[in-house]
Amino acid sequence: MSPARPCRGLRAAVAASMGLSEGPAGSARSGRLLRPPSPAPGARLLRLPGSGAVRAANPERGGWTEALRAAVAELRAGAVVAVPTDTLYGLACSASCSEALGAVYRVKGRSETKPLAVCLGRVADVYRYCHVRVPEGLLTDLLPGPVTLVMERSEALNKDLNPFTPLVGIRIPDHAFMQDLAQVFGGPLALTSANLSSQSSSLNVEEFQDLWPHLSLIIDGGPIGDGQSPECRLGSTVVDLSVPGKFGIIRPGCALESTSAILQEYGLLPSHGSCL
Repeated sequence: MSPARPCRGLRAAVAASMGLSEGPAGSARSGRLLRPPSPAPGARLLRLPGSGAVRAANPERGGWTEALRAAVAELRAGAVVAVPTDTLYGLACSASCSEALGAVYRVKGRSETKPLAVCLGRVADVYRYCHVRVPEGLLTDLLPGPVTLVMERSEALNKDLNPFTPLVGIRIPDHAFMQDLAQVFGGPLALTSANLSSQSSSLNVEEFQDLWPHLSLIIDGGPIGDGQSPECRLGSTVVDLSVPGKFGIIRPGCALESTSAILQEYGLLPSHGSCL
């Protein structure tokens, strides 16, 4: 991996100015499993009004703006932040900060041969970071939503993000806070589930409490979905759209039926080896 971008000093300065703890640091290496770093001072936890899935009627009073500003400051400083989405709780960092990408892998104990998704705020942003080979209407019918669309990446993405593949998975969660966060941050966010690798995904912040010491900030949007339903822990439906005229289901996820119906409405055919 190429040398990490200079995030550490900036992170400390911004964290201090915002009254926030400094998050984990480090750069990614080979494809081995990485252990979580030594615990940092306690992470700050901010609760969103309601679920956070719907934009607050009065952002200033409800704590929405405070949470948004704090999350943007930490992300710009190269830290790892826990966030709610429309499917699961996730870990987010700046996709442009190589040091932060390495920290995400260490926090999760995740193999670096497994890719991270990219979270964006608008469908229009997809065209900057991907070579899109499907109709725009298809993108707007699927996004925002509980899907990850895999396409050929553009040169605008950090080369240290998933350097082993020419593809990238794009997420625009159907979640107001996440859309606001991505738009205000102003760049691509790397996103993965908030859990140790190979363990169950998280539908509330208490379920990944063992990760808290390694995070700079936790945004609590309350419970996501029905914690009693196994389907709620399946995560987004992952679709390969890198081959023109075809689609492949990489992971069925929580929205397989509706996603497949939309894909076929646009005349796309299942590729060989697809889950369908």
